[in-house]
Amino acid sequence: MKYSLFKKSAIARNSIFFLFAIEIFILTDVHLQAKDKMKQPFKLDKSLIGAWVLVGAQDNNSNPSGVGSRLQFFTGKHWVVTQADPTTGEVVFHLGGTYSLKSDELIKSIVYANSSTAALIKQSHKFAIKIERDTLTQVGIGNQWNEIWVRAR
Repeated sequence: MKYSLFKKSAIARNSIFFLFAIEIFILTDVHLQAKDKMKQPFKLDKSLIGAWVLVGAQDNNSNPSGVGSRLQFFTGKHWVVTQADPTTGEVVFHLGGTYSLKSDELIKSIVYANSSTAALIKQSHKFAIKIERDTLTQVGIGNQWNEIWVRAR
């Protein structure tokens, strides 16, 4: 009788251990899959946060105004672009709002602006973006803003 009780409890222990091992495997796999799905957008989103200075256009044929004096800031939810005349210090334009990032597609919603860009309020603009080291390349999707920015230091 002692032997059969011992045998039954050993089987029960092994069954519990086996079920526990399967549960750990499933939870680990689910966690790793979720982590892989979030990896790129999270990394890009985190890399976007900070201050950027306009250095040029994505196509070499155009020369945007504000090279070196236009600044763009991202916080994780909000963005702002501002440009001042480097000689006088007067604000040429200033606008901002909220943004969302899905994979490499950035969508900026304009919530506020000064008088020179007020017509853009309540508009949204899409961009394909890429960040390599301290360089942000933004290509307008349905808009003309194809710009290259470097992280402000």
